[in-house]
Amino acid sequence: MAKAPVLTPRADDFPRWYQDLITKAELADNGPVRGSMVIRPYGYGLWERMQAEMDARIKETGTENAYFPLLIPQSYLTREADHVEGFAPELAVVTHGGGKELEEPAVVRPTSEMIVNDYFAKWVQSYRDLPLLINQWANVVRWELRPRLFLRTSEFLWQEGHTAHATAAEARDFAAHIHRRVYEDFMVNVLAMDVVPGRKTAKERFAGAVNTLTLEGMMGDGKALQMATSHELGQNFARAFNTSYLSREGRQELVWQTSWGSTTRMIGALVMMHGDDDGLRVPPRLAQIQAVVLAVKDDERVLAKVREIGARLREAGVRVRVDDRVDVPFGRRAVDWELKGVPVRVEVGPRDLENGTATLVRRIAGGKAPVALDAVAAVVPAVLEEDQALLLAQSRERRLARTAEVATVAEAVEAATTGAGWARIPWEVLGAEGEAALAEHAVTVRCLVAADGSVPDDEDAPGNVAVVARAY
Repeated sequence: MAKAPVLTPRADDFPRWYQDLITKAELADNGPVRGSMVIRPYGYGLWERMQAEMDARIKETGTENAYFPLLIPQSYLTREADHVEGFAPELAVVTHGGGKELEEPAVVRPTSEMIVNDYFAKWVQSYRDLPLLINQWANVVRWELRPRLFLRTSEFLWQEGHTAHATAAEARDFAAHIHRRVYEDFMVNVLAMDVVPGRKTAKERFAGAVNTLTLEGMMGDGKALQMATSHELGQNFARAFNTSYLSREGRQELVWQTSWGSTTRMIGALVMMHGDDDGLRVPPRLAQIQAVVLAVKDDERVLAKVREIGARLREAGVRVRVDDRVDVPFGRRAVDWELKGVPVRVEVGPRDLENGTATLVRRIAGGKAPVALDAVAAVVPAVLEEDQALLLAQSRERRLARTAEVATVAEAVEAATTGAGWARIPWEVLGAEGEAALAEHAVTVRCLVAADGSVPDDEDAPGNVAVVARAY
């Protein structure tokens, strides 16, 4: 009788495969309150690596980290009508504290535009205080009706940036810089994810924004996932909070603002874009463990050699783990590391020592091959870079193969549903009316792109193409 697979095959039940992998790769568990999650150490290690890479890019823009309170006075949310309307169904409200009813209820932050602006209004006095560039790493709460670990949870971790500028042009340029030079650069060059940068339609843009820039990724089942967004807020929040400054000309002017964010949803994207029936496949530049060196048997010479190889790899700049847990069967350990998607395994047993080799197992490209023991430290870094590029290429090939050029709304719906992929349709053909028709089939416009693939400056610019898909 054939052994049951460790994971539900993706082709049989993609959602079940996703849940199996989250659990068996020890990324997260459901929390005690519906919609919450506990991120386990291996999953949190991925988030820490994401944080480190993103934080460095954010700071290169001159942005500094700060922290704002979790609780926001409910009255703040009445100041910007579109914003409160957009978030009202998702709010969690605290009405009691210290055993007493609060004089004013407090909202658990769904995002921080409101409280940030209250303080920006105090901190910005003149043009000398601009631009004001702030980011925070925090948690937010948006009450989720259909939770799924990492993708949609009532509480999640993220970074949210908030900036104030003297002119509309400066704010627009900064939002675009974050979009392409921070988010897209990180996703392409670290996460090895092919993403489509574009502009949200008026229907899909962030509540209270005048423009939303997005990055959309195609998951393994052909659905789209919004990866990160950067918003031009115009003067909407500045007007609501009177966030103004004295200009060089001596006039009192409202600031122009941006906000932008990315979340632990990227871990879910990592699973769904790169995972296979054997588990995760973690991009080498992201992986907190790039290579694991396994002792096949309880043998003193083997144990000494795996520790030596681990030290040499560490000296070569590889993030390495030595697995010398010989009290755990080798097969079980190998399967566990396969599930966790560690890019490279270096396996050493008594027979390998006799041959002067180790077995190099590549998780991303697949396959295994002998490598001379004294060459491991030189070979592994090159293999990691090859496999980083391979993941990105596979991601891009999937999107191109499963994206159809269509001319009608009906064709777009067919491509996104029965075709299980994306469709590209001229925006002048689709328009707002066609966008509403798509929604009846659970298909949405993920973003608008210009004919040359760039991000359009205007929603209705000639030649705009709408990318439509079913989405998470």
